[in-house]
Amino acid sequence: MKLYTRTGDGGQTGLLSGGRVSKADPRVDAYGSVDEANACVGVARVEVACLPAGTDRDFLLETLDVVQDGLMRLCSDLASGGTYRIGIDEDTVAALERRIDAATALLPELRNFLVPGASRAESALHVARTVVRRAERRVVALGEDFGPSAMRLVFLNRVSDLMFALARAALRAEGLEPRVWKP
Repeated sequence: MKLYTRTGDGGQTGLLSGGRVSKADPRVDAYGSVDEANACVGVARVEVACLPAGTDRDFLLETLDVVQDGLMRLCSDLASGGTYRIGIDEDTVAALERRIDAATALLPELRNFLVPGASRAESALHVARTVVRRAERRVVALGEDFGPSAMRLVFLNRVSDLMFALARAALRAEGLEPRVWKP
C-alpha cells in the first residue's frame, strides 16, 4: 500500500466515520491539534528517556506513555465524530490527577512563575503543555454541536496541568533548579 492516495490533493480529507470534509473543517483542526500535541509529547518523551536512570525517569516515561495513549484515543474520537467509545472518563481523569499529585508531592511548593529553558526535557514538556492548551481551545471551538465534550475538555485540561508538573519533575530528576521569573 502506498503512503500517498492523492485523495486529499484538493483540500479534502476522509473521516473515520465516513464522508469527506475540508481540511479546514473545525473538527479536522481539533484532531490535528491533538495529534500535534501527541507528537510534542513524543519529543518530550525522547528527551526524558535521556535523563539519568531511576524512579523519577521511570515515572515520567510511564506517565508520558499513558498520556500518549489518551491523546490517540481522543484523536480517534474526534475523527469519528464521537461514534467510537474511547474510554476517556472520570476514572481516566482521576488517574491523571493522581499522577499530578504524585509528581508535585516530591517538589517544593511553587511560589513564583517559572520560565522554561532550564533543560531540554523540561523545555520539551513545556512545549507539549502549550500545544495541549491549543488543542483544548480547538476542541472548545467545536462547541456542543459536535456532541457532549465535557470529558474531552477535562482530559485535555488535566494533561496540560500534568505536563507542567512533569516539567518540574524532570528538573528534579536532573538535579537542576527551575528558572524563576523575576518581574
